[in-house]
Amino acid sequence: MAQTAIPFHFFRGGTSRGPYFRRQDLPEDRETLARVLVAAVGSGHKLNIDGIGGGAAVTTKVAMLSRSESNDCDIDYFFAQVSVEDGLVDFKPTCGNILSGVGPAAIEMGLMPSQGDVTRIRIRSVNTGAKVEAVVRTPGGQVDYTGDAAIDGVPGTAAPIFLNFMDVVGSVTGSLLPTGQVRDVIDGIELTCMDVAMPIAIARAADFGLTGFETVEELDANRDFYARMEPIRQEAGRRMGMGDVAKSVTPKFALLAPPRDGGTVTARYFMPWNCHPTMAVTGAQCLASCVLTPGTVAEGLFAPPDGRPALVLIEHPGGVIDVTVDYDSGPEGFALKSAGLLRTARLLARGEVMVPEAIWDGK
Repeated sequence: MAQTAIPFHFFRGGTSRGPYFRRQDLPEDRETLARVLVAAVGSGHKLNIDGIGGGAAVTTKVAMLSRSESNDCDIDYFFAQVSVEDGLVDFKPTCGNILSGVGPAAIEMGLMPSQGDVTRIRIRSVNTGAKVEAVVRTPGGQVDYTGDAAIDGVPGTAAPIFLNFMDVVGSVTGSLLPTGQVRDVIDGIELTCMDVAMPIAIARAADFGLTGFETVEELDANRDFYARMEPIRQEAGRRMGMGDVAKSVTPKFALLAPPRDGGTVTARYFMPWNCHPTMAVTGAQCLASCVLTPGTVAEGLFAPPDGRPALVLIEHPGGVIDVTVDYDSGPEGFALKSAGLLRTARLLARGEVMVPEAIWDGK
């Protein structure tokens, strides 16, 4: 059977991994695009044996890049979350870890010229409208992947990539607190439903009879927890104005607990049908905002960070992620200015991925 070859770069971005495509090399219509991405990743098998996915939600992510249509940005970043086993593609969310590789990928693909030893790339998230500046090392005009920066969840060290997120409040729902409440109660569980970079229904681990320090394996084996959590998540999505979210990966779900290793707070982040092995970059921004907003379910779990901008240290299953939050807090409540994170990325491979021509002939 004939196949269609699609050029791609394969990156680790933060603690996620996946193919990065030029948007122009893929189908325009979403239905065909979804079928092509399912075939490329190999969704439909737990090991993604017939594609280039890795058998986990953090390794079945896709980035699609183009020169920006916005005058104040350089690159448009269109994200797709491909399911591992279900053959589904969700175009609603974005991914901050995969975003870590967008700057290097744009330069590698020739979509963005380097600017000397350091290149600043203004990125627009097509999915949410958020704007991010990525600062990438480019000595001699080439992307530098070697350095001393380490992030928990990734072995070794690499060159730092600095991400400064702006305009992320209400990224999906249009509101910091889309239910209109700092706390909601659903099925006896107190929640804060918040939308900063990613809409999340946030609860305290103790309210589910958990410590919050469980491992990923322990949580994913606890199907009683998921059976209790999922209807709550779906109702939270409805109250957040997101409609029926039964087949959507948003809103995400998160549990908070007190820190135990010197951080600000402990968190477990759900994608939403399994636990993230570390922490999503977008999720970290929302959870940091929850920590800094008075009256949320985070209140009482931690000692408030000093100063502004505030450094929020979120302990997760793989270590700690640092979020620097510049914000105002006054009579009108919490107002996020920007959130900054340090990430790393590495180009792993480049070439062509093949999909059956019967799915898309590319002509």
